[in-house]
Amino acid sequence: MEQIRTYFEKTTKLSDKDWEIFSSKLSKKEFPKKHSLLKAGQIENHLSFVEKGIIRFYIPKEENDLTFTFIFGNGFVSSYDSFLTKKPSTYTIETLTETTIWQLTFDDLQAIYNETEIGNTIGRHAAEDLFLKKSNRELSLLTQTAEQRYLDLFTEQPHLLQLIPLKYLASYIGITPQALSRIRKRIS
Repeated sequence: MEQIRTYFEKTTKLSDKDWEIFSSKLSKKEFPKKHSLLKAGQIENHLSFVEKGIIRFYIPKEENDLTFTFIFGNGFVSSYDSFLTKKPSTYTIETLTETTIWQLTFDDLQAIYNETEIGNTIGRHAAEDLFLKKSNRELSLLTQTAEQRYLDLFTEQPHLLQLIPLKYLASYIGITPQALSRIRKRIS
């Protein structure tokens, strides 16, 4: 849980009172590899902080799922659009490794906003984290080659990249597994 406080205190000092209120609303959950945190069609009820693990966001398809995001430790995970609107998610969120997260419900987040001096700042940081990941992903798809996207992901989390199956990496980059193999061969 201290990992979350450290994350927020990079930009904002939390009083002990605010931290006590915030941390009292968190619940720790541990999940095995390949566990669905949220399935397409379900409504997201949590905003979660990933303590450890790798999580994949994908759109289920009949033939090949479309992976569009990976979340690593020290980041937020949520079908945030569903969380805010209370409408069903159009995508699935699943763990790729054993994963530990700290969850807040929507109602608990609203209570934090109301009961703490720093609540809105905490919510803003979580929303900004999720927005920046989404924005960076969209820009990379529009401006980079598949090889550049692979290299960026490799630079960001090289030790974790080997834990992600190649078919998911290829889907994320927007190419076939065979094309990814050629890229990996070329840059090694």
